[in-house]
Amino acid sequence: MSPRGSSARWVAHSARLLDGTGAPALEDAWLVTEGGRVVALGSGVGWREHTRGSGGAEVLDAAGRWLVPGFVDVHRHGGGGRSHEEGPDAVLAAALAHRAHGTTAGVVSFVADDVDVLAEHLSGVADLVEAGGAGGLVLGSHLEGPFLAHARRGAHDPAKLTDPTPAAVRHLLAAARGTLRQVTLDPQRAGADEALRLFTGAGTAVAVGHTEASCEQAAGAFDAGARLLTHAFNAMPGIHHRAPGPVVAALDDERVVLEVILDGHHVHPRAAALLLTAAPGRVALITDAMAAAAVPPGGPSRYRLGGLEVVLEAPAAAGAPPRAVLAGGDTIAGSALTLDVALRLGAAAGIPLEALVRAATSTPARAVGAAGGGGAAARGVLAPGARADVVVLGEDLAVVEVRTAGGAG
Repeated sequence: MSPRGSSARWVAHSARLLDGTGAPALEDAWLVTEGGRVVALGSGVGWREHTRGSGGAEVLDAAGRWLVPGFVDVHRHGGGGRSHEEGPDAVLAAALAHRAHGTTAGVVSFVADDVDVLAEHLSGVADLVEAGGAGGLVLGSHLEGPFLAHARRGAHDPAKLTDPTPAAVRHLLAAARGTLRQVTLDPQRAGADEALRLFTGAGTAVAVGHTEASCEQAAGAFDAGARLLTHAFNAMPGIHHRAPGPVVAALDDERVVLEVILDGHHVHPRAAALLLTAAPGRVALITDAMAAAAVPPGGPSRYRLGGLEVVLEAPAAAGAPPRAVLAGGDTIAGSALTLDVALRLGAAAGIPLEALVRAATSTPARAVGAAGGGGAAARGVLAPGARADVVVLGEDLAVVEVRTAGGAG
């Protein structure tokens, strides 16, 4: 069952509130939602005024717990035991599984496949979005493939990789009907320049990723309109003192958002902390989650990612999810991560919570055009007029309650 928003008034008080902008926590905070949006917030006893009047209000004494915006995951392949390639029902099941971990909006990622198959996937997601996106949980699609470098393909089927011809790009955009939020593109692929122009002209955010591109080549793609770096450090050259690579190009460009998978396997927490310090407000925590994410303990140890088999290995660190690798090898294949776990791992590494929350909320929302405007309520922030997606976290940063557009169920 899809969660529905609520028009009823909800008042939370005596909380510690992080609004998603990177600002310090508001102590003794209160928040009021009604009609699916945030109505007011403040600190002290002003919340009492909002409990009076016709109909009353549902009141939560947060008792010092955290109030944060709902998480926005702009790169995820599945969850709850379901892969997005299985179809719309699986997309909804995965979205609901991640919602229980605080993610109130997500982009549906697909691995490399034949262009016609991907067009069918995009059309199915467009149908979901046009029907309400499961109460707003589904924002649109992300094509992580097929326009990737063979040498940096990661867990993508090499037989499905191809060049982005204008015909292929137009076919995919037509199938998505305005719901293709982002696409990962290797700027060294033949036709990449024209593809970047076509995608960005259609309002799709282009991400540089799965590439051997140099720092200069990545910078050229950013100058041409690319605005994201797909899972920084992974599936690309690293930072070398004589060859700084795409990560440094992204750090140098204030227009670019860098995705990071903070699961204890893809990127060391101190490397993630370095990015958050060097590019404040420009790092987006993502899960890159496949079907194994948000599966209760004791679940299966083998899954599918596209046409490839994935095996889970025991986590190396306490609190980290299992490591997902391609069967018979050591190639990391997505993750079993949820964004609440990413926050806890980051906080345990000493990264300030306000920076982590910003990276899980307003920054990814902005990166894929979900920051509000044109009559749409902003995602990823707690401010008057913003969509009332709210997560209550305990002192240990475990999810206590999740509200989507003001509704709890």
